[in-house]
Amino acid sequence: MTTQETDRDSIHQVLREYVEGMVFADLDRLRSAFHPESRIIGHYHGDLEWLSVDDFAGALGDAGPVLAEGETPFWEVQSLDITGDSASAKVVDDYADMRFTDYLSLLKIGGRWFIINKLYYLHE
Repeated sequence: MTTQETDRDSIHQVLREYVEGMVFADLDRLRSAFHPESRIIGHYHGDLEWLSVDDFAGALGDAGPVLAEGETPFWEVQSLDITGDSASAKVVDDYADMRFTDYLSLLKIGGRWFIINKLYYLHE
């Protein structure tokens, strides 16, 4: 397996941890996908959000799971571009009857990929 293929597989695993951590309110999985200094930015029902990972995880924890264990979340990687230790992914996912398009910046730190920024669009 080439480095590019290994990186692609590793990034897909990080994206899975992000989506499944979010919909199942598994905050450890969710946090493992993000670098602790990450920001989550977008307009949520018209209001600008500029959240830390802790703020984002806290809100999801308060809401609780939106899917039961065993259910399959909808998410699709529409594009993934990797250059060295930097990557960007466009992911469409559903959360609590809402559809989001996420633009995720990733960075490989110490041999591991992390989401370092999430810019999202809520389809209304």
